Amino acid sequence: MADAPPLVGFVDRIGLDALYGCGAADAVSSARALVVGAGGVGCELVKNLGCAGFSHITLIDLDTMDVSNLNRQFRFRRAHVHRAKAEVAARAVESMVEGLEVEGLVG
Repeated sequence: MADAPPLVGFVDRIGLDALYGCGAADAVSSARALVVGAGGVGCELVKNLGCAGFSHITLIDLDTMDVSNLNRQFRFRRAHVHRAKAEVAARAVESMVEGLEVEGLVG
C-alpha cells in the first residue's frame, strides 16, 4: 500500500496543487485568515478554513455564550455558558484540526 499524500488540514497537498496550481497548498497553509463572529456561521467557517489547510486563523467575537445559543451553535456546551465565544470556539476547532492555531480575541 502506497504512503498517503501529505495533508494540509484535511486536504491533501497534491490535490490542492492540482486544482489551483503549483504552490497552492503552501500559499493556503502560510496564509492568515480573520473571521469576525464566533456564532453558528463563524464557528463553522473557522472549522472549514482549518480543514481546507489554513494554519493561522484569528477569530474575533465580543459576545459570551448564553443558554439560548446552545440550540443553534453546536460547538458549544452548557459548561461554556458565560464564557467568551471566541475563546471557546478557538479551543474547540483547534482540537479538531491538528496543527491549526486559532487566536480567539474578545473585547
